[in-house]
Amino acid sequence: MNPSTPREAPDAQKGRTGLQRMWHAFGYSLAGLRAGWRETAFRQEAMAALVMLPLAFWLGRTWVEVVLLTGVVLLVMIVELLNTGVESAVDRIGPEWHTLSKRAKDMGSAAVLLSLLLCAGTWGAAIWARWL
Repeated sequence: MNPSTPREAPDAQKGRTGLQRMWHAFGYSLAGLRAGWRETAFRQEAMAALVMLPLAFWLGRTWVEVVLLTGVVLLVMIVELLNTGVESAVDRIGPEWHTLSKRAKDMGSAAVLLSLLLCAGTWGAAIWARWL
């Protein structure tokens, strides 16, 4: 954003209704995805998703299996975005080390790890059921 461009009021979204609110919310979501793309971990997970999502349709035998396989891949990306949001908010507060800041960042990291383990376990079980 250009520094000379007037900034929108922080609560401007609250005054919007209907399609106007949805349109602006969609724009904020795209901005969030662009911000996430600047994070290495999110980019790596997105690249893996580009391979895994089509594979899910081939590997899954039923629509439930396809939904589980695609869902856990998307869950990893969702949790990564939330973790990045937590880290950004903590970093915004200040650069000094604090026990609660470390705790928040560690918990976000743990959430990403658990989502990755869930994804790996789900895909491993699907591959096991299909071929072994």
